[in-house]
Amino acid sequence: MAKRNSGPAKTLQAKAKDNAARDEVLKRTISQIEKSFGQGAIMRLDEEAYLSIPGISTGALSLDLALGGKGIPRGRIVEVFGPESSGKTTLALSIVAQAQKNGVAAFVDAEHSLDPSWAKKIGIDIDQLLVSQPDSGEQALEIVELLVRSNAVDLIVVDSVAALIPRAEIEGDMGDAVVGLQARLMSQAMRKLTGVIARSQTTVVFINQIREKIGVMFGSPETTPGGRALKFFSSVRIDVRRTGAIKEGDVTVGSRTRARVVKNKVAPPFREAEFDIMYTEGISITGDLLDLAVETGIVDKAGAWFSYGDIRVGQGREASKRFLGENPDLCDEIKEAVLEKKLPQKVRERMAKMEAEETGETDDAELETAEA
Repeated sequence: MAKRNSGPAKTLQAKAKDNAARDEVLKRTISQIEKSFGQGAIMRLDEEAYLSIPGISTGALSLDLALGGKGIPRGRIVEVFGPESSGKTTLALSIVAQAQKNGVAAFVDAEHSLDPSWAKKIGIDIDQLLVSQPDSGEQALEIVELLVRSNAVDLIVVDSVAALIPRAEIEGDMGDAVVGLQARLMSQAMRKLTGVIARSQTTVVFINQIREKIGVMFGSPETTPGGRALKFFSSVRIDVRRTGAIKEGDVTVGSRTRARVVKNKVAPPFREAEFDIMYTEGISITGDLLDLAVETGIVDKAGAWFSYGDIRVGQGREASKRFLGENPDLCDEIKEAVLEKKLPQKVRERMAKMEAEETGETDDAELETAEA
């Protein structure tokens, strides 16, 4: 009788032993790293870790969905850029208003152009907003670093990168050559800030302008000031453009805005969102919700009429927006239906859990269970 071949079985056993030994070595190494540098210095990036990245709403549901469902990520650098009067600052102020609901926000006004009355219209509590108007780029970025290291601020907005003028340029004469000074300043700031921002879970939003490169024959001639460092270190980059005017008769009352996510490290990039920016309220929450509800088939549009089930929402878009604004319960119901269609169940569950943790509802529920 022929001898049975046991070669493959021995090879498998040897591989299993080798894998077990490697796992043991890896465990010891991870334990050593955590002892040396603290808990959380190294971890496994499983699906739960990906889903647990918290976010701050932008105030526009369509843009939140384009960013992955949770808005801009916490503990990351975000760049919002676009042409003049496109809605960059309004979007940033809308994010500030959302961050203030459960935290503290700061606004570094390097352009010295913040309008308190406009900020109040958008929904910002101006009495609680921290505002700084620095004299130079170095001073602005040092203030940002101190705020981040304090671990007491949830959101910092810097308006704008183009206004972060190096001290050497301010102290020099008109016409002095200062090639690359701002780019070097931003590069150093990004290297210093990135790690500390991630540890503190503070989100830093940089507003940036657009410039045109000279002599470009093919491709887009547009670029953003401040060098390349901000592009590389940003987890999210949002390109904001004005696409049209919203009029009531001959009077312009707002603008239609398109936001394109050109970079996203925490969700799929290259998604777009369109919403209204009204000159009396900022981003129109009801208008944005109405557009999404029509797109997903939750609200029916027949001619000029909008209807939700048996409820006639209104005749015409503006009338329907007003009706939703006057009926917040209906607005919330439509929003839930939109999220159910647009977001995976795991993301919705995780968002609900994180929202409950932020508002303290989880602790109350746990206390009630313990008392029972």
